[in-house]
Amino acid sequence: MSAAADDVRPGDEIPPWTMESVDPARMRTMAAILRDPYPVHWDRDANAAIGLGGRVINQGPLNLGYIVNMLLAWAGPSSVRRLTVSFGAPVLDGDRVTAGGRVESVTAVDGEPRAECEIWLDRGGEQVVTGTAVVALQDD
Repeated sequence: MSAAADDVRPGDEIPPWTMESVDPARMRTMAAILRDPYPVHWDRDANAAIGLGGRVINQGPLNLGYIVNMLLAWAGPSSVRRLTVSFGAPVLDGDRVTAGGRVESVTAVDGEPRAECEIWLDRGGEQVVTGTAVVALQDD
């Protein structure tokens, strides 16, 4: 189900998307795919030594993926036109995170209806990723 332009208004909340438990196995796989040798993403012992209690840190692209999943579930495939984020506090394995957003304005660009949105990734009441998105809406 895609967001229809006639049904989207400023102030509307985007339906949230939740990752119940961030998976450390995905982090290890992502580290291999990205060729990211930084041990904070896969080495529990190294993270215990730096005060993270042996938990590993989720990669930024995975955190961003949760937000993209939310936007695509709301507005459909190929809907994201622009995405700008800032990464705050790290997301650790086992964390429950929820992507959320709110429509700030609805405009048209070259005849395509678009929603400009505030977006975030929340962990227990703390926004750990924040930003904006421009999303194409389904034209009725």
